[in-house]
Amino acid sequence: MKIALIGCGRISFKHIEAFVAMKDRVEFVAACDPILERAEEKRFEYKKYIPNADVKIFADYKEMLKECKPDVVTIATESGKHKDIAVHCLKNGTHVICEKPMALSTSDAQEMIDTAKQNNKKLAVCFQNRFNAPVVKTRDALEMGRFGKMLHGMIQVRWNRNEAYYAQAPWRGTWEQDGGTLMNQCTHGIDLLQWMMGEDAVRVQAQTRRFMRPIEAEDFGCAIVEFASGAVGIIEGTADVYPKNLNETLSLFGTEGSVVIGGLAVNKMETWRFADAEKMGDTEEKVLNPDEKDPPTVYGFGHTALFNDFIDAIEQGREPLVSGEKGKKALEIILAIYKSQKTGQPVNLPCDFSTMEMKGIF
Repeated sequence: MKIALIGCGRISFKHIEAFVAMKDRVEFVAACDPILERAEEKRFEYKKYIPNADVKIFADYKEMLKECKPDVVTIATESGKHKDIAVHCLKNGTHVICEKPMALSTSDAQEMIDTAKQNNKKLAVCFQNRFNAPVVKTRDALEMGRFGKMLHGMIQVRWNRNEAYYAQAPWRGTWEQDGGTLMNQCTHGIDLLQWMMGEDAVRVQAQTRRFMRPIEAEDFGCAIVEFASGAVGIIEGTADVYPKNLNETLSLFGTEGSVVIGGLAVNKMETWRFADAEKMGDTEEKVLNPDEKDPPTVYGFGHTALFNDFIDAIEQGREPLVSGEKGKKALEIILAIYKSQKTGQPVNLPCDFSTMEMKGIF
């Protein structure tokens, strides 16, 4: 399948890595960015591994679609531009993989989902940490019922994004194009939390702050999420940890099982305790790997697996693991957190909200 990249900024190198790893399944045909030098850099990165590749560069994604007619596009632009680009691509015959967050309002996310259905195209959201080995193992245990009844879970994202990070791209931390730490850095962890706890969040109560960073939006947030089952989720996210990234940790507790996945980016199994561990032959001593190294970046290794799942979904006529509907769930929780901060009240889900409604909140 012919694949193209729209947006050649900070995260785009992970897309190129995936294209190279999938060279037998996809042909990288175009890189698009309003700053052509960035698109040229992505072409160069790819051709280091696939020297004979014919990769065109464009400043305008609409021209790219007309000329190259890719089967799939991956969107890695500013978050606030995701919806318009995705909708246009879906309407013009292209499947779409969209970086997180898929949009900055519930209505825009729903428009993307509806457009994909109306045009019989696939839409996926880049929550690549779902493919981390410890996460996959934990999800398998959950689906087997090994946790018993889920009681509570927690996601902690304790990272550092300094002033230079925000100065590097002026759209970061703005309500119009990004949102804050919860929307940008913590959305992966929030997705994992709600995925493991039942995907049925019904009520959110939250506090957010702009403690240190020179941005419009929050650099810290915490929330309590109630699920339909009665289980409770706890969210803690910050970009203010001194002096560098510390950890992203998912903790899950049921009546018959406890799991903690930590490391830099939910990549290390730290606790694995189940009532049936002896029977299943996966006691903690056998499962834990204390020497497991962190990935070189917080982006981890999951993009290739997510992209492969997406191509499988097209070929098999099924939905991708992280479909548009799945991707919207974490977004809706984050927007409910923002609404709770604005109103000072708990927020029931589903809710209709946009980051633009947070203008001037701090």
